[in-house]
Amino acid sequence: MPKQSAGILLYRKPSALLEVFLVHPGGPYYVKKDLGVWSIPKGEFEHDEDPLEAAKREFEEETGQIVNGKFIPLQSIKYKNGKLVHAWAVEGDIDVDKITSNTFEIEHPYKSGKWITIPEVDRGGWFDIATAKTKLIPAQIALVEELANTLQPS
Repeated sequence: MPKQSAGILLYRKPSALLEVFLVHPGGPYYVKKDLGVWSIPKGEFEHDEDPLEAAKREFEEETGQIVNGKFIPLQSIKYKNGKLVHAWAVEGDIDVDKITSNTFEIEHPYKSGKWITIPEVDRGGWFDIATAKTKLIPAQIALVEELANTLQPS
């Protein structure tokens, strides 16, 4: 069975412009990367877990903040490696200056025998839809497009 992730696409409408909240991965590999590496807060879950509950847990682990509201299911997406990502959109707000992420250890430099602790997420931000589509990893663009089409049908 392929790996699965669950995540939350937080959105707000501070004006007529729809904005979405995205997170940037932490660590030395991503420190100088911007376009095409941001993500919705998400993470893997076990097959016997409820995907929405896993999405809420992952959001809290990656941001240090809890999200509540009416969760709108989005179409699941599949990565090239076969991983399935389940996502929900919810309206809300988050203070990007108060993000605190969980951490993990990686070997860096690779095969050096030295281990460093890095945050899973090093920052987050609010982006309009056009900007979000340039920041997101390509497979997740469909989530933002679906949200925009649902909330602002043409």
